[in-house]
Amino acid sequence: MGPQATVILPAKDAADYIGTTLATLARQFDEPSALKVVVVDDGSTDDTAAVVRHFASRFDRFELLTNPRPVGLASARNQGLPHIEGDYFCFIDGDDWMQPGRVAALVSSMRHLGCDFVRTDHVTSTEGRRQLVRAPYPWRGVVASPRDAILPDDDTTMVDYPYAWAGMFHRKLVDKGLIGFPEGLFTAEDRPWIWRLHLRAKSFAVVDAPAILYRRGVPPSLTQITDERQLDFLPAFAEAVAVVEGDAESARFLPKIVATTLAVCAHHLHRSGRMSAPVRRRLRTGVGELLAAMPGPEVDAALRAMPDRRRHRLAGILRGVR
Repeated sequence: MGPQATVILPAKDAADYIGTTLATLARQFDEPSALKVVVVDDGSTDDTAAVVRHFASRFDRFELLTNPRPVGLASARNQGLPHIEGDYFCFIDGDDWMQPGRVAALVSSMRHLGCDFVRTDHVTSTEGRRQLVRAPYPWRGVVASPRDAILPDDDTTMVDYPYAWAGMFHRKLVDKGLIGFPEGLFTAEDRPWIWRLHLRAKSFAVVDAPAILYRRGVPPSLTQITDERQLDFLPAFAEAVAVVEGDAESARFLPKIVATTLAVCAHHLHRSGRMSAPVRRRLRTGVGELLAAMPGPEVDAALRAMPDRRRHRLAGILRGVR
């Protein structure tokens, strides 16, 4: 009997943490053959591959893919997709871990509900402190249209919860082209991904399950960097806007994606003092180009709704490009 589900695990320089990740994956099913694990070592320069090989014997179905040079989280996840076995799959990163039985519980939910994908809450772990982060959707265990979970544009919704590891997916979504991430992006790769998923998949649900724990503030984390890789949010959001503009209901959803894009631009401008001068200049130029390419009425409306401090950061750049 083949695996019921596959876990795709991209990792780069995760030797200090990936042993915990793999140990928890070995406790997901009572029957080891029910799970396949695909690890993508994305150009690690530490002992990530050695640690992975040490744990490989715990799994009946296991593959290690190795990149001689880093290709980025988006491309590394994509590399795992052709290796899926079973009807269901999910993601986990190399510095995170799962409570026992999470994957089995998600498979059970997928089978019971019959939907394209499910999403869950998650727990952040920051220097030993844990905090539950709820998926921003009020109904649990109820199948719904993913596009009905996009709005309102002035509140946090499921497209603002883009974490690829916070759920499970039916493999038919791969065949439909709804799971692939933008190639080559190191950050924000999940933004166009989550919009495409919610606009084009047919059904989803938010369900309760044993937790996935997201480790924050560790050195390998791309959330901690301030180099040019952070600027990948610019092409990521440009693609997300294009996904919305190509939808039959674009007028309905454009205010939401534009408001989100402006908020993220303001956030990066706020933290730009930690960047080098060349990266800071590229950031301001890129933000200007992104703002200029978006529909003017929606941009102006989003600016008016922003807090003064954020609005002023963007207004000067927008005047320059207009």
